[in-house]
Amino acid sequence: MSSRLQHHRTALLAGLTVLTLSLALCSCSSGQGDAAADAMPSAAGVPKLTSIDINQHDRSELRQGGTLNLAITQFSHQWSPIHTDGSESSTIAVTKPLLPTLFRSDAAGTQTVNPAYLQEAHADFKDGRQVVTWTLNPKAHWSDGTPITWRDIEANWHALNGRNPAYRPSSSTGFELVSSVERGKDDFQAVMTFDQPFSEWQSMFNGAANAPLLPASKVSTPELFNSAYLDAIPLTAGPFKVDRLDPAAQTVTLVADPTWWGDKPMLDKIVFHAMLPNAMGPAFAKGEIDLFNNGPDLAGYQVIKNTKGAAVRRAGGPDFRQITLNARTPALGDPSVRQAVFQAINRDALIRSDLNGLDWPGVPLNNHLLVANQNGYRDNSLGLSRFDPAEAARKLDAAGWKLDGDVRKKDGRELNLRMIVPAGVAVAQNEATGVTKMLKDVGIKVTTVTAAANEFFDKYVNRNDFDLAAYALLGTPFPASGSRAGFAQNGGANHVGAGSAAADAALDRAAAATDAATASEAINQADGELWKVAGVLPLYQRPQLYGARADLANVGAQGLSDIVWENVGFTK
Repeated sequence: MSSRLQHHRTALLAGLTVLTLSLALCSCSSGQGDAAADAMPSAAGVPKLTSIDINQHDRSELRQGGTLNLAITQFSHQWSPIHTDGSESSTIAVTKPLLPTLFRSDAAGTQTVNPAYLQEAHADFKDGRQVVTWTLNPKAHWSDGTPITWRDIEANWHALNGRNPAYRPSSSTGFELVSSVERGKDDFQAVMTFDQPFSEWQSMFNGAANAPLLPASKVSTPELFNSAYLDAIPLTAGPFKVDRLDPAAQTVTLVADPTWWGDKPMLDKIVFHAMLPNAMGPAFAKGEIDLFNNGPDLAGYQVIKNTKGAAVRRAGGPDFRQITLNARTPALGDPSVRQAVFQAINRDALIRSDLNGLDWPGVPLNNHLLVANQNGYRDNSLGLSRFDPAEAARKLDAAGWKLDGDVRKKDGRELNLRMIVPAGVAVAQNEATGVTKMLKDVGIKVTTVTAAANEFFDKYVNRNDFDLAAYALLGTPFPASGSRAGFAQNGGANHVGAGSAAADAALDRAAAATDAATASEAINQADGELWKVAGVLPLYQRPQLYGARADLANVGAQGLSDIVWENVGFTK
């Protein structure tokens, strides 16, 4: 699973999320309708959750024009979603209507060609090596009029393959397996040769994987890759283009691009408003925004239900709340100490507190890579998911952290952990309160630091300046490749700063697997190794719960599906 507060490989849902998680092997229906297959186990009195809830309508049923006002949690500094500092949910949300993605995902995670950019793509084996041929739409072009060609694919490969450490990509997954990208029959065909099989090759340049294609002119050198999208979005190639970035107002305004070669966008304008998550509900009630990602926030949920002309849109998806432990810090460098922290936290109590009143199943998540409604899900936690303060105390004693009064000490130093939480996120504050009390019971002191939403990742998480951090991880339809950047030892979004060779190898086996059973077994082997690493403590599957204007169509709780931005609009 991976998000960006949300980290998508990151994502900022924490209202923030940071990694991109994956959800292949999904048992959801492939239907796109709001009544798609149930995606969550249903407790008594809990509504059944669907795999997608977007108020789906045909374009003919929508009125042309209008402005859509959306809420995001961060006005970004780095606007490249494939840069390690740009892989969070607000940046990804803003850039999805602007940048090319060659595949689209439906509610079941099934991938289809995005015809605006890609005519056809297929994988073959030649001389024992996998070769993927990408045939681009010759009508596709960047906002400066430059055609999108094989050179763009080549430049993105050079930037993302991990061979030049001066580039700072959010993920190198898949790209590091490519040995060459060459011109095909013409400038609109790229031939990509892999050193080893990569079954999830459709995750490359894919919207569901938060991996758009960027222009060669802006990523062809490390300097360009790292700085061209700082405080700017200089080139686009989507149904919308940038009208204005306004840091003073904390808004990003997009307008329909008249040079767009696909279906004409139904909307005239999209305005993203950066605000604290706890301000979104009141802004929605006042009519200032038309759609917001409420997640597990009870106050916001009640606002949605009490707002005239509003609808709750909910779906099960691959996102989860979690607590990240920073293994780079002296206090948490020992995996046995991190395991003790896991066992000292009563997840059931945190979950009940977070989800109280939300009509969402309060079921602990015991897997880092799959959620409970996915085929292949199993508990690989080896007891580390169980609340066991006595065992936690034994581990701490064995690691040399002895109780001295109320606090454990080692070499004269207190075991004092800094927990960073984003401002305005009620569940994160709630988790910090609970964790502080629980860890105190085993002799660990916790100091909570509340970070401004724009600084949570930029100043703290991305700079490794924390011991504990609470945010959500966002998933993709690609369980192996979608998760690798967040959990592999050299992953660009691995904020734990630790991993294992065994976990890396299992993720690689999953990505190369040619059948679901082999992939599932490898994914679960990787998960078992990640429990031993004890860097990310999963809490629960995060609600995809949105507040939306009732007449807003084709957008909402997407599950695994991509938004088709040219089809978003208001009903007649």
